[in-house]
Amino acid sequence: MRSIFKWVVPGIVGVMLVAVLALAHRGRETERRGINPPGTPSGYPFSRGIAVGNTVYVAGHIGSGKNGKIVEGGIGPETKQALENIKEVVTEAGFSMSDIVSVNVYLTDINDIGEMSKAYTPYFADPKPVRATVQVAGLVGTARVEISAIAQKAR
Repeated sequence: MRSIFKWVVPGIVGVMLVAVLALAHRGRETERRGINPPGTPSGYPFSRGIAVGNTVYVAGHIGSGKNGKIVEGGIGPETKQALENIKEVVTEAGFSMSDIVSVNVYLTDINDIGEMSKAYTPYFADPKPVRATVQVAGLVGTARVEISAIAQKAR
């Protein structure tokens, strides 16, 4: 009888230890951390990104440069700048543009979709992320495009 306890008790303790460690690790995977790259203006009522486990949710970004003004030149340059802003967030989170799996594009004029797509396409390798593109009544300031994204790393 003692020989059975000699093997069973350590086995049960080992299983319990693995369960406790697994639960502790599981909790860390769901921790949320704000992603606000250096130079992010203070006072935003939102984070530029939120990392949860192996996923980053990127807020909508318009084509504004470091000076806070919309870049000149139309929808193409605005799209490039919005994507550069997104790239800054995913990079700060330890991700890359190739980790992006979903994109939402908001245009003030749906007729800009062709020019927007020309500027957008070079940012993503195949397979490209899924994308929804819609026309909206208006965006912040004089922005013509706003883009949000979700990035996920494979485990």
